[in-house]
Amino acid sequence: MSTTFLVISSLVKVVVILVITVGAFAPVLIWAERRQSAMIQDRLGPSRAAIVLPPSALKWIDRARLPMWRLAAATGIVAIVTLIALSFVALEGSNPLPISTAALTATFVGFGLASVLLRVGYGVHSMIVGNGGRIMLIGLLHPLADAMKFIFKEDFVPPKADKLLFSAGPIIALIPAIAAFAVIPFASTLHWDYLNQVLPRTGEISGPAIPMQVASINVGILFIFAITSTGIIGAAISGYASDNKYSLLGGIRAASQMVSYEVVLGLTLVPAFMVYQSLRLEDMAMWQHQHIWGVFIPPLTLAAINFFVAAVAETKRVPFDLPEGESELVGGYLTEYSGMKFGMFFMGEFVEVVSLAAIASVLFFGAWDVPYLYRDGFEFSLPFVAGSYSVPLVHWVVVAIQFAVFLFKIIILIWFQLMIRWSLPRFRYDQLMSLCWKGLLPVSLLNILVIGAFMLSGWLDGWVAFWDKIF
Repeated sequence: MSTTFLVISSLVKVVVILVITVGAFAPVLIWAERRQSAMIQDRLGPSRAAIVLPPSALKWIDRARLPMWRLAAATGIVAIVTLIALSFVALEGSNPLPISTAALTATFVGFGLASVLLRVGYGVHSMIVGNGGRIMLIGLLHPLADAMKFIFKEDFVPPKADKLLFSAGPIIALIPAIAAFAVIPFASTLHWDYLNQVLPRTGEISGPAIPMQVASINVGILFIFAITSTGIIGAAISGYASDNKYSLLGGIRAASQMVSYEVVLGLTLVPAFMVYQSLRLEDMAMWQHQHIWGVFIPPLTLAAINFFVAAVAETKRVPFDLPEGESELVGGYLTEYSGMKFGMFFMGEFVEVVSLAAIASVLFFGAWDVPYLYRDGFEFSLPFVAGSYSVPLVHWVVVAIQFAVFLFKIIILIWFQLMIRWSLPRFRYDQLMSLCWKGLLPVSLLNILVIGAFMLSGWLDGWVAFWDKIF
């Protein structure tokens, strides 16, 4: 594999991560929080940012609605008739029709897809006409409007602030959140020379192999701890450098909170290291692919719960947002920030939410693993049922499915974090620290003892073998 090929593939992976985290997930998270807040408070929500069409375009869209509906109905009828014909061919076991089965299948897929797209187009046209020519995209234009506001808004710096540290704080808070994705695997290895071939399920594959992560290092999870812990510095120096008492209190809270919960995070993951016997995230994902997801091993189930609670506190999200508690500290260490500096803090918080979901997915939910999907495609073998059913898939399709499922797992975990945000009240600061030192820390230490006893007694091997036999 040439150096040029390695450099290009690495750059492509970096761009994909930036597009997904900063360009897609973070803006959609901002939109989701606004929509959720509006629903809870019975408000209209994000609806002001819009693209206004001229009257002539609006009239054309209005006139196109009826023909679009008729075409959707006609193509839908053709798809239904074709499906009936395919069902008849399947029941008869042969094809007495003058058109081949492959042509029937292509007709059904083509006309069915056209009908769905035309029906969606009719709905979009109707929405635009109902809004008077204003394209709002359900409020998705608001994150773009926010970005434009942050870029052009005045960048105010307090006169007595430490200008260097004041400017460095947002950078130190944002960059580690993005850098954590460098060691997260988002699919299995991609074999470049075999993209359009069905790979054998086992055995070595020759030729260029591209790992689906930016960097594969032997201390992957420790790298994440090391790089994300620098976010503490960003919050602390921002509070100190702002020359504001509320900001200083928020920075002190952030530093003490994040340092405390980092201890719990590290101890929480020790059982995972003991089970997977590796610090590489790709090895953890492969172990779960070969056996069962970590969350289904009882000690790791408790570890997953502890990890999620501690990680939410580490990222300073509700109900652990004490460093920026509006009712107590105005805005905490963010009080004096405006413009793009505030936007970097804002973006960093949502990127941390995505990184938390991605790390939890890799550690406990199989990462890119899909049940019954192997390197050569799907093989369905139901528990206690003899026989199996195989669906061979070419290599690039297998990798694409793994990548899509990994993103889906991240979305589910992000949704869970949003539910926590709007369901639980904010802790008092003494409750926050008591939960860490008197609650999560003892439980994490006890969990290490339990997983050690299970491994020494052989119970863990028996549990894994039991699930391997079933599935």
